[in-house]
Amino acid sequence: MKQPKIYNTALYMRLSRDDESYGDSVSIETQRTILRKYAADNGLHVIEEYVDDGWSGTNFERPSFKRMMADVDAGKVNCIVTKDLSRFGREHVMMDYYLEFVFPEKQIRYIAVTENEDTERGLSDFVPFKNLFNEWFAKDTSRKVKAALHSKFANGERIFAYAPLGYKRDPDKKNALVIDEETKWIVEKIFDMAFHGAGAASITHKLIKEQVPTPGWLNYSRYGTFANIYADASSEKQYAWTIAQVKSILKDETYIGNTIHNRQTNISYKNKKRVRKPENEWQRIENTHEAIVSRDVFEQVQEQIANRRRKMKDGTRQIFAGLIKCADCGWSMAYALKTQSKTPYGIYRCSKYGQGTGHCTPHYIRYDVLYTYVLARVRYWAKQAEIDEDALLQRLLKTGDKERLAASKKQANELSKAEKRKAEVDRLFAKMYEDWAAGRITEYNFNMLSQKYQTEQQALTEQIVALQAQLTAQEQTTADAEKWVKLIRQYTDPTELTAELLNTLIEKILIHEAVKQPDGTREQEVEIFYRFVGKID
Repeated sequence: MKQPKIYNTALYMRLSRDDESYGDSVSIETQRTILRKYAADNGLHVIEEYVDDGWSGTNFERPSFKRMMADVDAGKVNCIVTKDLSRFGREHVMMDYYLEFVFPEKQIRYIAVTENEDTERGLSDFVPFKNLFNEWFAKDTSRKVKAALHSKFANGERIFAYAPLGYKRDPDKKNALVIDEETKWIVEKIFDMAFHGAGAASITHKLIKEQVPTPGWLNYSRYGTFANIYADASSEKQYAWTIAQVKSILKDETYIGNTIHNRQTNISYKNKKRVRKPENEWQRIENTHEAIVSRDVFEQVQEQIANRRRKMKDGTRQIFAGLIKCADCGWSMAYALKTQSKTPYGIYRCSKYGQGTGHCTPHYIRYDVLYTYVLARVRYWAKQAEIDEDALLQRLLKTGDKERLAASKKQANELSKAEKRKAEVDRLFAKMYEDWAAGRITEYNFNMLSQKYQTEQQALTEQIVALQAQLTAQEQTTADAEKWVKLIRQYTDPTELTAELLNTLIEKILIHEAVKQPDGTREQEVEIFYRFVGKID
């Protein structure tokens, strides 16, 4: 008597994130219950269960699936059972490949329980159509998920596994951030160091030296995440900052209140490999949460990052990087080392001229000459701040601003006149309405005067708003001057220039073309524009 074939069976279960919306009907536990009962009822010898939780059916590089197929190749498994065809996969080409080629060649029995498909009896003619439908379903689901996410993004929601350093989940609002008062100081410290000229490497070394905890360690100590990294690690791991981490924080618009979406995307709904999208395709939603860093500070840090230079071959650090510009074309000045003489020296020249296009002139200036001049000016202003801070403040407000001060006085007078006239028109309009209601003026005259007064009211309102905005800008100028004086007071009698000092005090330095005098000497104008206050005479 022929012995029945023994089927060493693999019970395969899969659940993707997109399936979770269907609840318990496709849960791993539901699949397990169905498969175990089927195996028991049909005398299948279960070797092992293989579970891929959180994996798309369009991807056949699933860890448990690959382990199961390795057991098939090793001869341990000759039967595979799934709840339905879609649990095995949702890509019709690969499904046909396994069902029509791999399984027959390896003599593997495949069963889709709820669809009553069994290769031992022969698959139904509808299987190819079912596989096509399953793939279409995956594509349609992917499209719907993306549409739902875009809608959430547009409403200012933020989808995240972990809150960025300095923030935590909003306990009262789903998919939102609030400032974490316990950790925001770390972000403020990083940006403050960068604002004052420190590079990512320097910031990283200081964080490690001062034993500032890393974001990963904070997550582990609070929530138990990343236990595989920190559970048995040495104490030094708590402060193991990397340059990449610091750079990522410095470039993250989260800290000015923005949320950026769609930086990366899957190649397709079938290929889940992530690729970076061009910046012009990112979805930027502004003001989704409270900022930790001001936009002015953030933008200055980005500028410094873009213009930072490494140490040159002659040992000179390019402390002027990003600050010096050609006065005529606006391009950056390029550094070069002159080695023809016995004593090599550094120079700057217009980078546009250096391209050989003939569109500008060299604007040549020696590094040591520029250094000496800028240091002298900084020392001068630092001394003025030390002698009489109030006098320096008044000088900043008056320097080069006679027209601005005159305009400000004129604006204040115009605002006073406009406000008085607006009050008068409002009074006249109210009196005219009373006269019309009392029958002292005709309806024709009321309508005519009403239109005239309303037009004047609107014009006066617009004028008042504009003048108030101009005067507010003047008040901001005073605040900026006070801010710059406070900054330069930090540098009492400086003896050398550093990138930190320059980036704190100076916005840009314009180098003009030198003029050769009859006696052979060169005269060259160098304009220094200081942060917040501009050029000072």
